[in-house]
Amino acid sequence: MKITINGKETALAENPARTVESLLDELDVAQRQYISVELNGEILERDAFGNTPVQSGDILEFLYFMGGGR
Repeated sequence: MKITINGKETALAENPARTVESLLDELDVAQRQYISVELNGEILERDAFGNTPVQSGDILEFLYFMGGGR
């Protein structure tokens, strides 16, 4: 299956049980407590990560919000 993550097309093995949460595990995404996920143009609620499927053709953006500056 092919999906797009942060603008980069990515090929993954087919897995009908794959969710956003399991994808984050699979990709070993760091600092997950600070990440927001946009799936096909919509920001997901964190509690939806475990039951939102990832399907071929999906477009995901992993967004990190950082504080700082003046």
